[in-house]
Amino acid sequence: FDAVAKAVIPIIDRFNAQEISNTVNVFAKMDHRHPELFDAVAAASIPIIGSFNAQALANAVNAFAKIDHRHSELFDAVATTAIPIVGTFTTQGLGNTVNAFAKMNHGYPELFDAVAKSAIPIMDTFTTQALSNTVNAFA
Repeated sequence: FDAVAKAVIPIIDRFNAQEISNTVNVFAKMDHRHPELFDAVAAASIPIIGSFNAQALANAVNAFAKIDHRHSELFDAVATTAIPIVGTFTTQGLGNTVNAFAKMNHGYPELFDAVAKSAIPIMDTFTTQALSNTVNAFA
């Protein structure tokens, strides 16, 4: 994985939102911490954060949280982008997003308010895991 990170870092700015999200998600799933890669991903993501769809936003912050890599500017950018499109998130995406913010102790009340407003009417459609992640984040 270190060789992959080394190859990706210089070209990460060529990746689209989905490719960026997929890259950090794989590193997080493998529990492979590579701070330089995650910093490069954050730097490349912030200028194009508006091109991230709900799934890419949720997966990106979830990956950062899984490996405990803090990047306040990225989390702020994700929150700002997510709020207007929170209604497009899946129940899993809602849960994973607020759970990532909670794990990182990154407060963003406007995001949590938007997620709550979106989640309450569809609470009966949440899987047990999505419900658990969401409730845990609000605890």
